[in-house]
Amino acid sequence: MSTYDWNHRFEKMPDLLAPSMAKDHPNLPVVKEEGCYYYGADGKRYLDFTSGIAVTNTGHRHPKVVQAIKEAADSLVHGPSGVIMYDSILKLAENLQTILPEKLDCFFFANSGTEAIEGAIKLAKHVTERPFVVSFTGCFHGRSMGALNVTTSKSKYRKFLNPTGSYQIPYVDLDECPSGVDDPIDFVVSKLEKDFEKLFRHQVSPDEVACVILEPVLGEGGYIIPPSEWLRKIREICDRHDILLIFDEVQTGFGRTGDWFAAQKFGVTPDIMAIAKGIASGLPLSATVASKELMKKWPLGSHGTTFGGNPIACSAALATLEVMKEEQLCANAEVMGEYAVQRLIEMQQKHQDVIQSIRGVGLMIGIEIMDPQTYKPSGDALLRILDLALENGVLYYLCGNEGNVIRMVPPLIVTKEQIDDGLRMLDEAITMYKEERKRVAVGI
Repeated sequence: MSTYDWNHRFEKMPDLLAPSMAKDHPNLPVVKEEGCYYYGADGKRYLDFTSGIAVTNTGHRHPKVVQAIKEAADSLVHGPSGVIMYDSILKLAENLQTILPEKLDCFFFANSGTEAIEGAIKLAKHVTERPFVVSFTGCFHGRSMGALNVTTSKSKYRKFLNPTGSYQIPYVDLDECPSGVDDPIDFVVSKLEKDFEKLFRHQVSPDEVACVILEPVLGEGGYIIPPSEWLRKIREICDRHDILLIFDEVQTGFGRTGDWFAAQKFGVTPDIMAIAKGIASGLPLSATVASKELMKKWPLGSHGTTFGGNPIACSAALATLEVMKEEQLCANAEVMGEYAVQRLIEMQQKHQDVIQSIRGVGLMIGIEIMDPQTYKPSGDALLRILDLALENGVLYYLCGNEGNVIRMVPPLIVTKEQIDDGLRMLDEAITMYKEERKRVAVGI
């Protein structure tokens, strides 16, 4: 394709694609991806610290994954599973059993994280015969109507849609502990228990609650990392009332936190798990995961799929797991994440008027941005910084209720040198932003 054809088509994008699909940030025109890099239509190479929003954990177009896709396409392109059966979906289930927490050993494969969440909630309601769900304020679980019942990261996702059937309590945030508290962890755990007691006393009886669902690390809501004690208390409350616990590990899974899953990182095992994103290095695949005992209560016809567990996607997932094990990507995420956070803390000392806080677990890192004049969270400041960083050659993404948290999620193959390179470009972008603000302040 000629440069003219590409540019001409890109200019027509507003007429071709819905704004809700085409208008995300930064809308970078690219022609190729490889490893930790995108190659732009402008001829520049961009270091990618988004991984396609925590998807390409093995890097873009890993050779083993690409080869697996090619070989799979020579045999099968489409299922549908159940009507026919094929080896890649069965082998993938067997391999996933070896990396998931014990007893999470039976799978319903779908295409996206949202579908995995829909399956998890349907399974919980079906087996408990209870109608209601409890979720946490700030969590993101998808945008389909069922998932919207429990998604509260931003009110705009729910506007005009009137989702029903769920109740919310606050997600933990240690930064919001009152001053003078001796033990912040004990405080938030005690508050959690009181929040549940108040919910059960005033809004919904626990014997009507099918499940409690949450992200074990808050993702789109701002990269908030809970204490393991807080997650254990949720597990305890669910057990007390025979409520199923669902972990949304769509973003935290497949090595992102430095372990295969956040459940293992924090030592808390849910009854049901939703997994997706990093599962197949960019091909659409997800799964609702539970024990065989739970899944047997979900009979034929109660749920279904046409494209879920696609044979090519399953082959890509098998190659993804192989690469992750061979290249020890969970361990690399742990080491590189610790290194990146330390570098960011040093950067924060230089930019105390812009970087409010640093939060990280593995290579799931949040950089909270504030306005250097008001010292309040600022989505506008963040967007300008990201634009300047992109001009320098590195791509970051955003999260947080006010869009004020930089989401740093590089591929798990990232090296120390690439971390240094990406953070240097971010440092330069923040410096440029501050200089711009100074010029505006003096009217230049």
